[in-house]
Amino acid sequence: MSNNYLFSSESVSVGHPDKIADQIADSILDAILSQDPDARVACEVTVSTGLVLVVGEISTTGFVDIQSIVRSKIKEIGYKDKKFGFDGDTCAILTAIDEQSDDIAQGVDDPFDSSNQDDVLKIGAGDQGVMFGYANNETENYMPMGVVLAHNLMKRAKKVREEGIIPYLGPDAKSQVTVEYNEDDIPQRIDAVVLSTQHLADVELEQLRSDVLEQIIKPVIPANLMDENTKFYINPTGRFVLGGPQADTGQTGRKIVVDSYGAYAISGGGAFSGKDPTKVDRSAAYMARYAAKNLVAAGVSPEIQIQVSYAIGVEKPVSLNVNTFGKSKYSNSQIIDIINELFDFRPGAIIQKLNLRRPIYAKLAAFGHFGRDDLDLSWEKLDQVDEIKKLLSKDQQNQ
Repeated sequence: MSNNYLFSSESVSVGHPDKIADQIADSILDAILSQDPDARVACEVTVSTGLVLVVGEISTTGFVDIQSIVRSKIKEIGYKDKKFGFDGDTCAILTAIDEQSDDIAQGVDDPFDSSNQDDVLKIGAGDQGVMFGYANNETENYMPMGVVLAHNLMKRAKKVREEGIIPYLGPDAKSQVTVEYNEDDIPQRIDAVVLSTQHLADVELEQLRSDVLEQIIKPVIPANLMDENTKFYINPTGRFVLGGPQADTGQTGRKIVVDSYGAYAISGGGAFSGKDPTKVDRSAAYMARYAAKNLVAAGVSPEIQIQVSYAIGVEKPVSLNVNTFGKSKYSNSQIIDIINELFDFRPGAIIQKLNLRRPIYAKLAAFGHFGRDDLDLSWEKLDQVDEIKKLLSKDQQNQ
């Protein structure tokens, strides 16, 4: 009897309503950080039929034209006219921005002198919370295979739409990939691919299904992972003409599982987009991924999940937990000792180590924040592998 099992992960396109909201929020964040790296930003966005609502708390010495940023981003995504029901030139934009609470600011960085190294490292967490970082060795970028393939399908869908390879596609789309694993958690094959995409009304469904299979799915899914039993569900309900914000309200932070590990690992309770790096929902999740990836690459375990938690205004984490799923020859205490030696989880230290006070976030707001081989991300670097190996060797010599 086979002990193989199936696991599915999904992704969504740049034109999905929730991802529109994320991209707008992070574009506003980037514009602010480009002027004021010390700004405090917590920006939330809602999109609906003909409407964008921007709310939040922002404290900054800079000035940005939110209306211009919103319209530019919407048109860049692909909603340039009324053809797909939403138009960056004509949609209404409402803003309700306030400054960050003085009580929260005091807990985070008062007293604070950005030129003083000790003060920088004493930055407190912007809120309480629990964050997770994960890595495994099933792909070259140390990510679960299903979510990597799901993201790649959405990247390919964007490419064929923008380059006119399939000119009738709309910006809104979703993908899902089901991977079959053996009892040792090693991918064996792709069992199913689901892809639903917005399209113009005059396109025949059979033409769309054929084009999507040949131009999007087959170039992305490795041929050696597909077989005669692999199932393809392309626009399984039929027509998908009405899409984007015209069909569904979008909100910042509703795709946190897509943003992280495709449900293959635990995701933290807080979203990423629209938040400056003093918010540990974002920065600590990046640091946990950085640590987990380097540990897996160093051979500590084929799979590692790290949990870290914080109290608002306190710089040091409240807790640190490691899970190797019984696959490591090293104890959790040994691994935690390595983490404490090489990875400083204080918010100020994270911001400095990963260089997070930069306008780098809009590009992360679609196709995931981790395993991005198309971007040069500090938390994806494998620059601690040798140091981890040295500590492991030293530990073995002392035993």
